[in-house]
Amino acid sequence: MKKNYEGVIVLNTTGRESDIDQLVQEVGREIEDEGASLEQIEQIGRKEFAYNARKLASGHYVNYHFQAEPTVIAKLQERLKLNSAVHLQHYQVR
Repeated sequence: MKKNYEGVIVLNTTGRESDIDQLVQEVGREIEDEGASLEQIEQIGRKEFAYNARKLASGHYVNYHFQAEPTVIAKLQERLKLNSAVHLQHYQVR
């Protein structure tokens, strides 16, 4: 049974500031490739971290709303770990 999820993904855009929209769309395609259906993509924007996380001072926050089977989340986390543009990711059921 599909559930509604919200995924907050922080992108490392260092050196790629002009390609932010392209990076957001690429991550969206990866979410869909795992079997989820995207409903909305909300770009929150660049925010400074409270401390340097893995030598990075800030990141571009994006909120993805999608529907997927619960098993898709683990696959998605593993897949996005391999993407160098994804700095942090967190998912929750809406």
